[in-house]
Amino acid sequence: MMFLVLISAIVIATITAYRYKNEAELYHQSRLERKERSIKRHINYILRRTTYPVKTKNIPLIFKENGRIYELSEIHRMPLIIYDLDGKLLLKSNESFSKDTLEQQIPKNVISQIKDSTNKTHLVSYENEGERFKSLYTYITDNKFKPLAILNLPYVQNDDLVKKDIRAFIKNLAEVYVLMLVLSMILAFVLSNFITSRMKAISNKIKETRLGTSNTKITVDNVSEEISTIVTAYNSMIDQLEASAVKLARSERENAWKEMARQVAHEIKNPLTPMRLTIQSFERRFDPEDPNIRSKLGEYSETLIQQIDTMSTIASAFSDFAKLPHRKDEILDLNDVIDSVVDIFPEQGVSFNPSKLPIQINFDKVQLVRVTTNLVKNALQAIPDSRRPQIIISTKTANNYAIIEIRDNGSGIKDENKHKIFEPNFTTKTSGMGLGLAMVRSILETYEGSIDFTSTIDLGTTFNVEIPITR
Repeated sequence: MMFLVLISAIVIATITAYRYKNEAELYHQSRLERKERSIKRHINYILRRTTYPVKTKNIPLIFKENGRIYELSEIHRMPLIIYDLDGKLLLKSNESFSKDTLEQQIPKNVISQIKDSTNKTHLVSYENEGERFKSLYTYITDNKFKPLAILNLPYVQNDDLVKKDIRAFIKNLAEVYVLMLVLSMILAFVLSNFITSRMKAISNKIKETRLGTSNTKITVDNVSEEISTIVTAYNSMIDQLEASAVKLARSERENAWKEMARQVAHEIKNPLTPMRLTIQSFERRFDPEDPNIRSKLGEYSETLIQQIDTMSTIASAFSDFAKLPHRKDEILDLNDVIDSVVDIFPEQGVSFNPSKLPIQINFDKVQLVRVTTNLVKNALQAIPDSRRPQIIISTKTANNYAIIEIRDNGSGIKDENKHKIFEPNFTTKTSGMGLGLAMVRSILETYEGSIDFTSTIDLGTTFNVEIPITR
C-alpha cells in the first residue's frame, strides 16, 4: 500500500509537470501568433497611409519615418526586425536585443521554410545562455499580397510563472501524499496485524503438531475463505495423522512382539538342544549295573540344571525388558548412589570422581543402580583381556541437568554399529541378548532423561547420562 501511494505521487507529479510545460509552450506560441497578427495589421495600416511607393527598397524609409518601427515596438511590446526577401537585414527596433536576434542574414533554410509554409510563416524555437526563445518569421505584403520583406519577431519565453506554479503544486502534492503515506502505514499495520493474527495462531498450532501426541483441532470464526480453507485442511490432516499414529503404533507393537517372539524362540532353542542331546545320551548309555552310574547321573543332572538356569536367565531378561519401568520418585543424592555402585566392583579398575556439591534428583534408586551397573558392566566387557581396566565415573551439573559420565579404555565402538547400539537384541559379544542398553535408555526416558556416547576405536568409549535436577 505504501509503495502504491509513493508510485502514484511520483506519477501524478511527473504528469502534472509535463502538462504544465506543454500548456506553457502552447500559451507562449499562441501569444506570439496573436502578436504577429496584431503587428501585421498595424504594418498594413502604415503601408496604406505612406506616401512612399510600397516597394522592398522603400521599406527602411517607410518605417524609419517618424520612428514608426520604434512606435510599433513600443505599442506591441515586441522587438521587430525586418529583412529583405533574400534575408539581408534592413532595419530593427532594438539595437541592444540578444545576439541571436541581431543576425545580419536569415539562414537559407529558414527562408525556404517560410516559402514552403502554407501560411507563409515559420516559427523557430531555441535556447541561449539558459533562456528559451521563439523567433517567428513571416512575410510583409502589399495590398495585393505580394511579399515585400520578411518580418522577424523575437520572443523571450519567460517560464518563471509556470515554474513557480509547478513548485507550488509539487509542494502541495507532497504535503497531501505525506499525510496519505502516514495514514497508509497505519492502515497497513492494522490490516496486516488483523490478517496475520489468525495466520499466526494457525502457524503456532502447526508447529505444535506432533506424531503420537494429542493434537487439538483449530476452531476460528469470521475468517476469510482462504484461511477457512487452510483451517479445514489442517483439521483434516489432524484426523489423518491420528489415524496414521494409531496404525503406526499398532504396527510397531506387532513388529516388536514378532521380533521378541523370534528372539525368545532363538534363545530358548539354544539350551534345549544340549538338554535333548544330554537326555538322549543318558538314555543310550544308561546301565543300572554300571558302578559309575551315580557319577554319570550327577554329570547329566548338572548339565541339565545349567541349561535350565540359562533358560531361566533368558526368561527373566526378556520379562524385565518387556515391563516398562513405572515411575517411583525418590529424592536421591546422586553421588551417594553412584558411590554404592562402585563398591560392587572392588579391585576391577572402577573409580569415582564425584561433584564438589551434592546433586539431588527424582529417581527410583533401584532403577538408578540398575542403569549405572549395566553401563559399568558393558564398559568392563569392552576392555580387552590384554589391557588393564580403567573405568572412571564422574558427576557434574549443566543446564539444570545432572550428568553421569562413564569413561572406559576399551576397544571402542565401530562406526557401522553406532546407530544400532541402543536397539534391542543388538550385541557384539559372544554371549548376552543385547537388551542392557535398550533397557537403560527405556528407564531414562521414563524419568525424562537421556543417554548418548562418544567413542574412538582402540581408545575407549564415554557414555553420558542426563537426568533432570530436582528444583
